[in-house]
Amino acid sequence: WTWKVKLYTHLETDLFGELREGAEDEAIMVFARNLHDLLLAAPAGPRATLALDPGLRTGCKVAVVDATGKVLDTATVYPHAPRNDWDGTLMTLAKLCAKHKVDLISIGNGTASRETDKLAADLIKQLPSLKLTKVMVSEAGASVYSASELAAKEFPDLDVSLRGAVSIARRLQDPLAELVKIDPKSIGVGQYQHDVSQLKLARGLDAVVEDCVNAVGVDVNTASVALLARISGLNTTLAQNIVAHRDAHGAFKTRAALKKVPRLGDKTFEQAAGFLRVMNGDNPLDASAVHPETYPLVERIAANTGRDIRSLIGDAGTLKRLDPKQFTDEQFGLTTVSDILVELEKPGRDPRPEFKTAEFQEGVESLKDLKLGMQLEGVVTNVTNFGAFVDIGVHQDGLVHISALSEKFVKDPYEVVKAGDIVRVKVMEVDIPRNRVALSMRMGDTPGEKVEGPRNGGNKGNTPRTERHSSQDKPAPANAGMAALFANAKNMRK
Repeated sequence: WTWKVKLYTHLETDLFGELREGAEDEAIMVFARNLHDLLLAAPAGPRATLALDPGLRTGCKVAVVDATGKVLDTATVYPHAPRNDWDGTLMTLAKLCAKHKVDLISIGNGTASRETDKLAADLIKQLPSLKLTKVMVSEAGASVYSASELAAKEFPDLDVSLRGAVSIARRLQDPLAELVKIDPKSIGVGQYQHDVSQLKLARGLDAVVEDCVNAVGVDVNTASVALLARISGLNTTLAQNIVAHRDAHGAFKTRAALKKVPRLGDKTFEQAAGFLRVMNGDNPLDASAVHPETYPLVERIAANTGRDIRSLIGDAGTLKRLDPKQFTDEQFGLTTVSDILVELEKPGRDPRPEFKTAEFQEGVESLKDLKLGMQLEGVVTNVTNFGAFVDIGVHQDGLVHISALSEKFVKDPYEVVKAGDIVRVKVMEVDIPRNRVALSMRMGDTPGEKVEGPRNGGNKGNTPRTERHSSQDKPAPANAGMAALFANAKNMRK
């Protein structure tokens, strides 16, 4: 009676609680990993951009921003049903592109995105002299941002729907700078994100955002309050004070000038200065990741080479010939000196990859257009423990199961792909009633056959593996001994 009523029930609760906690940690890690890749996606750079937020009945919202992200113009066009004003829309967009010398067209991947993508293609054909480039952009979280208090302060006179179009344009120019304005949980690149502890999820995602911002660094003269607030040592109040000081006294000329910002003391400056950049300032080191505390060390290195700092920065040949041990002392160790020399070789280097775009196949706009065996180019939108989801331009992401990611054994999908990657996939199965698409990154797979890769060490090819069962795999009965219960729990953890 004691075992059945007391011990067994308590042990079962504790064990399942422990297993659930482990599962939650894994789900949060998956979300955090995808968010990291999304935030560090390749930026298109400071280029004039026209954004199209697709829509049918309510029309497509249009926003034009300049190279710095400033809103230049907005409009609403109705190229699709029920109005079908295709020619009128092309004329309006052509005028906006010519007037503001647009370089990029950013298209949201929501409703009517493929129809709008075709509209952009026609526009590019009409304006060959502008050499426009169209890019499909994830609009996850854009509606959340457009209705937020932050967006209302930033664009008080702009309609909510048009704010979303501005966000779509800016996230193409610099995904990190724009996505930090959105609650990470609203970006939606997770796995079972609504079933886990929301407090733990928020803490984990906030830490990822802060790490990404600090890894890239921010230009203190152009960064928004939301971006500055993510810098180590700063908070929303200090970020607002920096922007207010910048607006009142003009651009910062040096990092040291940040000490004049109200409530930004020496300790805060010491913690944050290395992540803040002053481009084209008085001191060339202010545009790099070199911390102000180590400026004397850089001056000593420059004096040793007989060069001034400005000419030494970027001279990889000279810097690689230097021996780091020659400049170490009680204050600066070998690791610090080595890191500084690496930074001086490529000052202000961006850890993000080079900007590339995926080309969706013409004529493939819905699930009905897919054919078995069709090879398409797509963008990885989400990576989970069981595979990767790929946007191939049909309004429904297809799943590449972990067994179809590679010819080799794959233990973790993250080893092969990450969010934002451009990949080549093959259509294996299309289930229109359930809106599901099965894809494979193994071009040798045959549609119709079960996609099963080498899921264990010795099983190669497409042969389904044979499951082996032992007596230990069977669940222990309620009245089993203590040893059997813990053996079963141990197997469950494995």
